[in-house]
Amino acid sequence: MHYGKKIRNSQRMALLAGTAALSLLLAACGNQGNSGKNTPVERSTAPPAVVDPATAGSVFGVVRLDGPAPPARKIIMSGDSACTAANQEPPTSQEVVTDAQGNLANVVIYVKGGIGNFSFAIPKAPVEMNQQGCMYVPHVAAVMAGQTVVFHNADKTTHNIHPQPKNNPAWNRSQSPGAPAIEESFSREEIAIPVMCNVHPWMRSYLAVFNHPYFAVSGAGGAFEIRNLSPGNYTLEAWHEKYGTLSQPLIVSAKQAVRVSFVFQAAAGTGR
Repeated sequence: MHYGKKIRNSQRMALLAGTAALSLLLAACGNQGNSGKNTPVERSTAPPAVVDPATAGSVFGVVRLDGPAPPARKIIMSGDSACTAANQEPPTSQEVVTDAQGNLANVVIYVKGGIGNFSFAIPKAPVEMNQQGCMYVPHVAAVMAGQTVVFHNADKTTHNIHPQPKNNPAWNRSQSPGAPAIEESFSREEIAIPVMCNVHPWMRSYLAVFNHPYFAVSGAGGAFEIRNLSPGNYTLEAWHEKYGTLSQPLIVSAKQAVRVSFVFQAAAGTGR
């Protein structure tokens, strides 16, 4: 009888010890849950923000080259009689295009950082790229990712459109005289994609692709403008095929038009 009591007491002790261990385990799990380590991450279901046009600002300015521009190089097109016939005078290279004041064309200016959780519709209007006089016109263009780019052949010779991207799929398509326009798009941001012609090696243009609409290409007088920016702090960057990139901070207040300037150094491009 005394022996049986010992067994029952041992069983009670084991049961109590097990219950205490279970309580400690549950408490520990509860503490982990409170610390957030095992709590499922709550994802925001809020829709992307939309820029309020009533408070939107803009940025505008001019891009300039400090120092003498390199002499324009004449392009010899004697290898294709149709190209020669299309130009009364040999065209010149479009690598560096400035006016008398040194204002620099063909520079891509864009907002690089600080855009936030905004949603932007892809423009329905396409960007037109022409092959005219055996040259790409324009020399530099910019599009949104997914926006249609239409390539036309206005020449009496066959061209070969060959973009050479790093972040987008490459393609290579021939386009004979009078052929229908070629429509393509690029799905990923990339600054900037060289576009070649395998038939005419002097033909080169650039396409910059963005995930947002905050970009511009400087015109013949170096001027640019980017509109509909929500108030905030940004990084503004300028890209040129020969002189590389320049960046500067940008602060846009409500309804404010901010003037900025970019100045590339001519000496910086001598080694390119």
